[in-house]
Amino acid sequence: MDRHRGHAPSKVVGQLCMCCLLWLLWLPALAAAFAAVPAQPRAGSAAVTLLAVDGPIGPAYADYIERGIAQAAARGHQLAVLRIDTPGGLDTAMRVTVRAILAAPVPVACFVAPSGARAASAGTYILYACHVAAMAPGTNLGAATPVQVGTGPDPPGTGKPGQPSAMENKAVNDAAAYLRGLAQLRGRNAVWAEALVRQSLSLSAEDARAAKVVDLVARDVPGLLAAAHGRSVAVRGQPRRLDTAGAAIVETPPDWRTRLLAAITNPSVALILLSIGVYGLLFEFMSPGAVLPGVVGAICLLLGLYGLQLLPINYSGLALILFGLACMIAEAFLPSFGMIGFGGVIAFVIGALLLDSEAPGFGLPLGLVAGVGLTAALLVGATAHVALRTRRRPRPGTLANLEGSIGEVLGESGEAGAHQGWANIGGETWQVAAEMPLARGERVRVLGRRGRVLLVAPLEHAPDGKETRANGH
Repeated sequence: MDRHRGHAPSKVVGQLCMCCLLWLLWLPALAAAFAAVPAQPRAGSAAVTLLAVDGPIGPAYADYIERGIAQAAARGHQLAVLRIDTPGGLDTAMRVTVRAILAAPVPVACFVAPSGARAASAGTYILYACHVAAMAPGTNLGAATPVQVGTGPDPPGTGKPGQPSAMENKAVNDAAAYLRGLAQLRGRNAVWAEALVRQSLSLSAEDARAAKVVDLVARDVPGLLAAAHGRSVAVRGQPRRLDTAGAAIVETPPDWRTRLLAAITNPSVALILLSIGVYGLLFEFMSPGAVLPGVVGAICLLLGLYGLQLLPINYSGLALILFGLACMIAEAFLPSFGMIGFGGVIAFVIGALLLDSEAPGFGLPLGLVAGVGLTAALLVGATAHVALRTRRRPRPGTLANLEGSIGEVLGESGEAGAHQGWANIGGETWQVAAEMPLARGERVRVLGRRGRVLLVAPLEHAPDGKETRANGH
């Protein structure tokens, strides 16, 4: 009995050691199992994407906003903030942006900032489409009346002096209904929405909040996130509560693709690219083999045409520009001495003036058009001057130009009665004939021509021994 009692403590210790060993063996497996379970994000911990638009709304910014919203959803961010400062833009680009916002899988907040910024014209529609509309103090919105781009005048008799035309009425009615529908969708003041279009009214930040055109007024993005915390918005018809207080802000500035697209879709840049393209091709045609002017010209010409293709332009103006470019290039081939080239310059300038757009941020400065036209006229004038000088110059290879010239025999002539050979005369190789044998390297004078053979005589036997017309020796 005492013997069993002596072994009892050791048995207990052994069992404890076995349990500890089992726990040590199971611990890594339990840790791996817990690690395999995806961690649930803490409420309010999701970040916020910040997109910045500073300029007219065009194809470049429409693509940038659309891709930015998609990236915010792919990263699991809870909100995309669109900070804008725009004078307006193109109707097509604005509608693409609005569709992207309405179909966004994450809420989108529009923030007109910083102080002094504006959301005019197309920017007003984008602000109304967003789930949360906010402005910084000292900003404004409105002036949303559409302008016509690339359309011709109404037929005769469809409008009266001093009254809007039928096309203008259609555009205004369509824009008013569009903005009113966005206001009703987001629960904002629809009466003011229609007035912003029909009467081109503008509102400051405080007036817009008082009129329930925007939801919030904040000084900066962190203030916007704090003010929007707890708001409930509808995303694709499903309610979603914002938990943005203290959320991390991830800025996504425009990348190189957006900047390049914004540059070439600027009508001024597109017009300059077209001009450089024509000059490069013209220099290449005038000096074949230079290569660099032709390559640069072709690239600039294609980029300019691509930029214009993305814009709603006046196609009559584009046709005149292309016709003018073709005439200026043809000036390098046709002996018109400037008539075709100057006609192309006139067509180019008229087309550029017709290409001018009334859309905010997409107009062509008159000084730029005048400068490009003057440069093209100077280039055509220089080309015509070179052509005239070339025409007055005696044509190489004619008998009047070669008679009396001095050359050098390139090879031995034949025997007596067949004194023919070859000579370098005036920088060209000619077949020559003489009354006496000719030696290689002997200097001869041209006396006349018999068919394609020049009649020559050695200098010491020529009628005039003076070297009055040499070929560079």
